[in-house]
Amino acid sequence: MERTPFVSAANISERLALPPELAISTVIFALRPSENSGRPSLWLPLVRRIREPFKGEWALPGGPLTQADSLLDAAARNLQDTTGLAPSYLEQLYAFGGLHRSPSQRVVSIVYWALVQSTEAELARESENVKWFRADGLKALAFDHNEIVDYALWRLRNKMEYGSIAYHLLGETFTLAQVREVYEAVLNRSVDPANFRRQLKQAANIEATEEFLQGGKHRPPRLYRYTGQDDGGHPGHPPSHP
Repeated sequence: MERTPFVSAANISERLALPPELAISTVIFALRPSENSGRPSLWLPLVRRIREPFKGEWALPGGPLTQADSLLDAAARNLQDTTGLAPSYLEQLYAFGGLHRSPSQRVVSIVYWALVQSTEAELARESENVKWFRADGLKALAFDHNEIVDYALWRLRNKMEYGSIAYHLLGETFTLAQVREVYEAVLNRSVDPANFRRQLKQAANIEATEEFLQGGKHRPPRLYRYTGQDDGGHPGHPPSHP
């Protein structure tokens, strides 16, 4: 779709004289069933803009930074206001401040990213202007939000190699197959089940419980839990840009 740029009333010299506006945006990842296969895939909520610039186009949840909020509080409040979500994993991602990312006043966005469990995602508010989309097939978004999502995906895929990041997308207990589904959804490729299961069983921070997942047609699989140190968000320490 060809975009019609929003033309500001201020001329170029007036625009250059204005101080940059500070804003907060958030990328929220969750696993939801694929519409085609029903297998878990990575999704994120977007909001439809109701004013210029880019009126009517989809964008990441966010808004201007006020004098009253810290960066973390502003990110959490914007998420609550737009989606009703209050994720436990909320980490500062990066600052995006390209000179021409907004066609009106220059905007510098402090971007956070969040992970929520699928049960939490099901409780998120949806409306005509707030909907979930597959993370791997987004069309053109407002501003530079496609670039932001791509960077967040890059960060998530890199962090899957260590720590407890995968377990923020699961419940307190899980099957080994469910962990594999997280990796396949995030990495967007198949993982060999036998090798993956063997590696997980050898991992120091995966503990078998005495519980089993009920409700299936076959022998119920055992439930496990993650016992390692949580590597949750560290808002004061944004990562380096790739």
